[in-house]
Amino acid sequence: MSLPSRPRPVILITGASAGIGAALARVYAENGWDLVLTARREAPLQALADELALTGAVSTLLTDDLADPAAPRRLFDAVAHRGLAVDGLINNAGYSRTAGFLNTDPADHRAMVQVMLAAQIELARLFAPAMVERGHGRILNVASLAGQMPATGGDTLYGPIKSFLIKASQGLHLELRGTGVHVTALCPGYTLTEFHDVNGTRAEVSSAYPAWMWQTADHVARVGYEACEANRPKVTPGAMNNLLASLAKHLPDRVALNMVGGHAKRLKRI
Repeated sequence: MSLPSRPRPVILITGASAGIGAALARVYAENGWDLVLTARREAPLQALADELALTGAVSTLLTDDLADPAAPRRLFDAVAHRGLAVDGLINNAGYSRTAGFLNTDPADHRAMVQVMLAAQIELARLFAPAMVERGHGRILNVASLAGQMPATGGDTLYGPIKSFLIKASQGLHLELRGTGVHVTALCPGYTLTEFHDVNGTRAEVSSAYPAWMWQTADHVARVGYEACEANRPKVTPGAMNNLLASLAKHLPDRVALNMVGGHAKRLKRI
């Protein structure tokens, strides 16, 4: 007599339409997960879902804009309405504003904080209790190397937001240790995605840093997957990125701040 097959776990991924989000979707699909894919645009989500179907993964598509404070609850309710039990959450939605603090509309600042911080915390608060109750879950928060460095000018809020996300992830990791729910902050450095095309800085970042400093989204996603499976509180892909994070941690504040100030100048942000 054969045993009944175990249902495939389901993971919800925000910002799943491209870049690291799409790469993480591929890695989780390869490892036996079904997916709830969410972003603002349906067409790229559908293209990704069609691709993932070749691996046997089933994808549910939910379009929404996390800049709307009501979006996290809508996503939670939409998942529940479909009868899905979410076993994993990847908070990946994000972007940067590089025109400078004083040159950015306050409404854009509010939207950035909502998408990259408030919504991610709320989604974790909504979905984590059921994971704890079932004794199994994965929460992977995509932060950034920038969250481990002194804040820079130009994209003034980006680094602080990512620092908050790292600390919140570490705190939740400690709180949920022993429950079967793993929490990890993934901190990529420069990664070959559409991120810099969207914020209009492709030319600057490509000329400022050599090709060997860049990583692929696939590599970053696999490092993140393995770290979350191992329940590591934080992971920074790449030896050079770890070196930079270590330097920023141990250098005097003035020296570290001047270092990232030079970085901002190379990118023509200050």
